[in-house]
Amino acid sequence: MFMGEYAHSIDAKGRIILPADFRQELGVSFVITKGLDSCLFLYGQQAWEELAAKLRALPLARPEARAIVRFFFSGARTLECDKQGRFLVPANLRTYAGIQLREDVVLTGADSRIEVWSRARWSAYSSEVEPDVTAIAASLSELGI
Repeated sequence: MFMGEYAHSIDAKGRIILPADFRQELGVSFVITKGLDSCLFLYGQQAWEELAAKLRALPLARPEARAIVRFFFSGARTLECDKQGRFLVPANLRTYAGIQLREDVVLTGADSRIEVWSRARWSAYSSEVEPDVTAIAASLSELGI
């Protein structure tokens, strides 16, 4: 399970240090892809395979199923960290997430995945959601939250 929030910066080559706590849980090889809310998702191999299996099971005849499969798979890449614990964020994914070279990023644990945010987008998202978190929790009460 991934938990916590870590601030880092992306270097001039597009690399981000993966926090040691995340590195150990994520494993040697992992998958990065476009995420929801304009961030990036990092999955360990097992979690990625579980998500991929669910996506493959969606009915091909439904346009929204095709759209979500394309969304996740078109941006997916398998990565590994270098000896310094850094991973390279592909340019197309940096563009999608609004991450600029030599800027601050935020890595957040989100249970089965890690989310990578530009600092500005994370701040904007947090400012928008946090005041409503009580109402959000209440709206999810029927799901057992």
